[in-house]
Amino acid sequence: MKKTVLVVDDEASILQSLSGILQDEGYEVLTAESGEACLDIIERELPDLVLLDMWLPGIDGIETLERIKGQYPNIPVVIISGHGTVESAVRATKLGAFDFIEKPLSLEKVVLIANHALEQSRLQEENRLLKERMRREFELQGESDPIRELKEMIEIIAPTNAWILIMGENGTGKELVARSIHSYSRRANKPFVEINCAAIPEELIESELFGHEKGAFTGATTKKRGKFDMANEGTLFLDEVADMSLKAQAKILRILQEKKFQRVGGTKIIETDVRVLAATNKDLEKEMEEGRFRQDLYYRLNVIPLHVPPLRERKEDIPFLAEHFMREFAAKEGREIEGIDDEAMKALMKHDWPGNVRELKNIIERIVIMSPNNRITVDDIPPLPGGVGLRKTSTAAASSAAFGDTFRKAKKLFEKAYISKKLSENDWNISKTAEAIGLERSNLHRKIKHYGLDEERKESITE
Repeated sequence: MKKTVLVVDDEASILQSLSGILQDEGYEVLTAESGEACLDIIERELPDLVLLDMWLPGIDGIETLERIKGQYPNIPVVIISGHGTVESAVRATKLGAFDFIEKPLSLEKVVLIANHALEQSRLQEENRLLKERMRREFELQGESDPIRELKEMIEIIAPTNAWILIMGENGTGKELVARSIHSYSRRANKPFVEINCAAIPEELIESELFGHEKGAFTGATTKKRGKFDMANEGTLFLDEVADMSLKAQAKILRILQEKKFQRVGGTKIIETDVRVLAATNKDLEKEMEEGRFRQDLYYRLNVIPLHVPPLRERKEDIPFLAEHFMREFAAKEGREIEGIDDEAMKALMKHDWPGNVRELKNIIERIVIMSPNNRITVDDIPPLPGGVGLRKTSTAAASSAAFGDTFRKAKKLFEKAYISKKLSENDWNISKTAEAIGLERSNLHRKIKHYGLDEERKESITE
């Protein structure tokens, strides 16, 4: 679709010249001779860009700009003036104008600025949609009472600057909770920096947290920013905080208290403003009793405690989560799966899910990859601890044998059979098959060659 530019000026010659050059550039052009007419057209047509003269009959350009930004803040506006002053340019910029152009107009400059304004508008919209998508990805899934209560708590505490300790078993979604808090906070447009406390070697803890100067130690060939520096004005997530050594805990506590630090090998004091979220799967009170976790750090972090319930305590969410993951992985794998039948869902509900949501997600991904059917049945569910899952029927046994002993081999066998089936359905039309299963044509060609499907077809035709 063509982008629409609204040109607002009380001089007919300006309207004519700008309309001509913008149309030559491929834009659809609307025109208005007053601020009132401009606002009426915006309400009806919602243009992508407004070129607005400062001096107009009736309401002037500044007041028109103010009204546009009040009602349509995402529409970029470029101010045009024959009597431009520094004061008027500053005022227009403060009100949200993208740029300020003086008359006599350079048509090349007008086109250049229009292109830049529309490109920036496109990037802002793309960024907004990306953030909305990310927020949906970090949304806690489920409608059970424990999850509803957790969501309500997040809504209350997210806009604050309070430090939060997130507790829960492995696989319950503690990182998801942390990212959800960040996305709903006043720091959402600032960095979210995660530190996996269990993964940082003790000898590198200072470098990872605070950064280092060039030459600070052997191997420090360049200056490096630390996690606290990177998270400035944003959120710092200390994941598995109980797995840090006591020495590392002391260093973390010091910076949390002082809110300033020095890079390794440096002398400059760097101040930092971070909101701290911490997570653990351990009982910190027990860890403190046994001398593995500092009390002062515990009380510093535990301003607001949040408990993420295990899946066995919210089993009513299993159908919702299973269907959600099924749709997600089906789209990723280019599969069309109608749903999960009642018997299969009952089998999923019986399992206690010691690995929590992560375990359920992995099982559903495996089922989507392995199942040749358009609807998931109980025979598609692999064996689960406690005897829940795959029925020992001849169909299941045959399916298991056909797919091989290892997951990698089973995935390859299924992919080969799936592609072969789809090629047959589309009479070996590569383009049509690629479109049907959601693969790039070149990628499908590579897979056909990899699995030797073209050679098998030649042999079958010869026979």
